This record gives sequence, structure tokens and C-alpha cells, in this order.
Amino acid sequence: MNCSLSHRVLLSSAMEAQRDRLCLQSLWDFVTAKEPLIKSPFFPVLFSFTAYMAFCLPYIALDFLSIRLPDLRKYKIQPQNYPSLGMMVPCIIQSVYHHVVLIFPVTFLHWYWRPMNLPVIAPELPEVLLQVAVCLLLFDFEYFLWHLLHHKVPWLYKTFHKVHHKHVSTFALTTQYSSVWELLSLGFFAAINPLLLGCHPLTEMIFFLVNIGLSVEDHSGYDLPWSTHRLVPFGLYGGAPHHDLHHLKFKSNYAPYFTHWDKLFGTFMESHSN
Repeated sequence: MNCSLSHRVLLSSAMEAQRDRLCLQSLWDFVTAKEPLIKSPFFPVLFSFTAYMAFCLPYIALDFLSIRLPDLRKYKIQPQNYPSLGMMVPCIIQSVYHHVVLIFPVTFLHWYWRPMNLPVIAPELPEVLLQVAVCLLLFDFEYFLWHLLHHKVPWLYKTFHKVHHKHVSTFALTTQYSSVWELLSLGFFAAINPLLLGCHPLTEMIFFLVNIGLSVEDHSGYDLPWSTHRLVPFGLYGGAPHHDLHHLKFKSNYAPYFTHWDKLFGTFMESHSN
């Protein structure tokens, strides 16, 4: 009787694991079907820039529409400040320049020294969700320390971080408007965490998309009804209002996503949209 029960439990667990894996297998099969592109030295920079612009475009459209539509304007965190085309274009030019001149050589070296291995089997869904969450928490901690240091040490701020604070009222394209050192530092944090955790390549891609999406949302300048900080309970996630206040006040809210580090270090400031 006990053997039969144990067998059923093991069989049920195996079926659940198989179901979790099958959830992502079709997606992974679609990705691996493009193996020549995925393994190309040009893929990382194309993936990075395309994903960044794809996340920025809805907010760019919102910036132009909300000027004319009061129903949208109410979601703007600083409704008195709107980015002009003249402010957006330099951000795009700098992003293109950084991707071509900086990101491509770095990713090419990574491609040369550590060729991507594409396993046949997709990861299980719970594993992906857990590892993406851990990667986000690690990135949040790493960037909090980097950010705090680059505000507390005047030379570091003036030399490396000041350029990112050019715009007191943020908009989506200011997300990557930064110095070479800042871009390299954050890129290193984002790349090293999945490597340390031994993540599946699909998990790495999903983490990258989630990370860049949240970062763009942070800089969007909008507090929308479906914004991430409204979905995460208990004020654990700061979101766009949290980060917008950092650009406005400079001396608080250093963590990019979650609020616990700022609360622990006494650098948290409550944000109130509009």
C-alpha cells in the first residue's frame, strides 16, 4: 500500500515537472529554430537595442498623446514637464552610439570566449520564475550599492553619474542616457547574476527583458493603473514614482526597483504622484 502511494506521488511529481517544462518548451523550440541568429555575434547587441526601443516606444507615444489628451495627462508624474523631440533625439543617438561602439565589442568578446550553448530541453516554469526573481533581487542590491556610492562620493558623481541626472523629469529614453562607466557597470551586474546562478539561456533572455522593461518603466515618468508598483503589495516595490522622486530630489530612493534597501539605510522617501 505504502509503495503504491509512494509510486503515485512520484508519478504525480514527474507529471507536474513535465507539464511545467512543456509550458516553455514550445517557446524554446521557437527560439532554437533561429539558432544561427542566436549564436551570431551580432545577436546580443541587436536583441538589446530592439528590446530597449520596443519598451520605450509606448511611452514615447504616450508623451506625445498625453499633451493633447487630459485623460492621459493625469497619469504623468510631473504633468508640468514634457520631453520635446529635441530632448529625445540626443538620447536615441547616444543609445545607438553606445550599442555600436561599446556594447557590440564587449558582447563580441563574450561570444568569442564563451560561445552560447543551446540545450534541447527548456527549463521548468517554477525554476525560471524563481531564478528571474533572484536575479532581480541581486541586481537591485548591486545597483543600490553602486548608486549610493556614486552619490555619496562627489568625484564619482561628477565624473560618472551626473550625466544620467541631466533630466530632472525623466522620460523613457533617459533610461540608458548615462556614462560609459555606468552602462558597463549595470551591464556587468545584469550579465553576471544569471551566470552565477547557472541559469538556462531562456531564463537569461527572460531576465534581460524583465530587467530592461522595469528599468524603462522606472524612467517613464508615468504612474499608470497597471504599473508594477501597484501590482506588488505592501509597498515592497517603488516603481516610477519612487525613481522619479530620486531624479527630482537627488538624495533618496537609490534602489532601482524594491524599497527595502532604502528603508534599511534610511534613504527612503515616500512618493506621491502628481
